[in-house]
Amino acid sequence: RSSDLHIIYAGNLAHTKEITMALWGGRFTQAADKRFKDFNDSLRFDYRLAEQDIEGSIGWSKALVSVGVLTAQEQHELEAALNQLLIEVRSNPQAILQDDAEDIHSWVESKLINKVGDLGKKLHTGRSRNDQVALDIKMWCKAQVLELQKSLRELQAKLVLTAENTQDAVMPGYTHLQRAQPITFAHWCMAYVEMLERDYSRLTDAYNRMNSCPLGSGALAGTAYAIDREQLAQDLDFAYATRNSLDSVSDRDHIIELLSSASLSMAHLSRFAEDMIIFNSGEADFVELSDRVTSGSSLMPQKKNPDACELIRGKAGRVIGSLIGMLTTVKGLPLAYNKDMQEDKEGIFDALDTWHDCLTMATFVLEDIKVNIERTREAALKGYSNATELADYLVAKGVPFRDSHHIVGETVVYAISVQKGLEDLTVEEFRRFSDVITDDVYHILSLQSCLDKRCAKGGVSPARVKEAILEAKVRLKI
Repeated sequence: RSSDLHIIYAGNLAHTKEITMALWGGRFTQAADKRFKDFNDSLRFDYRLAEQDIEGSIGWSKALVSVGVLTAQEQHELEAALNQLLIEVRSNPQAILQDDAEDIHSWVESKLINKVGDLGKKLHTGRSRNDQVALDIKMWCKAQVLELQKSLRELQAKLVLTAENTQDAVMPGYTHLQRAQPITFAHWCMAYVEMLERDYSRLTDAYNRMNSCPLGSGALAGTAYAIDREQLAQDLDFAYATRNSLDSVSDRDHIIELLSSASLSMAHLSRFAEDMIIFNSGEADFVELSDRVTSGSSLMPQKKNPDACELIRGKAGRVIGSLIGMLTTVKGLPLAYNKDMQEDKEGIFDALDTWHDCLTMATFVLEDIKVNIERTREAALKGYSNATELADYLVAKGVPFRDSHHIVGETVVYAISVQKGLEDLTVEEFRRFSDVITDDVYHILSLQSCLDKRCAKGGVSPARVKEAILEAKVRLKI
């Protein structure tokens, strides 16, 4: 990317004297080897920045009029040609890959020169590929944020609607993968709505921080033309212009921040997928996933594998790897631009594509999910998940909590030994451990009572869950 890296390509230097001049070839009298060109060129992946490069070039052409480099007529001619190129790119972006240009900037400039001749050579005046690529990737990232936020909202909406339809599905909640206290499937869904809300807000924060325009920073010291960079930023739909040219061309914080947001959100999606895999297992049998998101076995005809969820879980590592790779790339780079920074694009392209695909697939997984209410309720009744209620009952009778905790622990040990649930013990059996227990204990040991008592904000009581669902529907405009 650097304007200080001067390379030309003559095919294989040992076999040809034909020289195709690159944008910066005047300094060199020898050509680079084809092997180096293949290693160095980035068009195979940065072609995805074509639209941003063209739009940035239109903005730059307008700025050049303000400093007298271009006339208004010349700018109109350039803008018309660039808009035509933009139409061509949108109709068939893959066609770019058939070209031999080094990068997307070289490709756009060469196509522009083909359309308007020498006038196209004036456009790069005062601009470097360093500030050009910094602009392009920021513009691309801004657009991706909006698309990702849309996908996050779609998944949240699907979770909320699933919760609304499963408010009666009581199930065990878990800690350490051990049954802990009863919850509802709806409450489980709403937990992921909250995780995704934080993912959404992180994207909003990242967008605000990346919303500064680096164009006009030149190679590293700023452009030599008195460009009104604040006006340029406004023309390109940025909030303001960057404040330091050295930082502007070497800043990749927005990429790292997006990779960080993607990694954390993928961790959330991976947990969602893991829960689904467990719930869908034969041992749990809490849910049945649709045939449309599962696959079979080539050997065992009875199998129905949760491949969609397993792939979401697996792809989380891929996204996190992109974050670690980018952090490692930039950690020791001196200011300003270094060609190492070309490594930012493949990672961010792949990570955000993967994140978007996983959000879409998670939404699809919920599309036709079936919750086995009888099975979830049966599981909630097992595992002594109402033991905490018995402890609270003793506290209400005046027993200090630490003592009641010990009493209930002993009671559970006894219940296990006689293979009974707590709710199945007789009053006489209870009174072996505490004489304050009477027959009013049975009401508080019921599943409904366990749920109803968790009535503080954020709790699992049906009233609170319904309230959370309604609030989310308003917020998400469902």
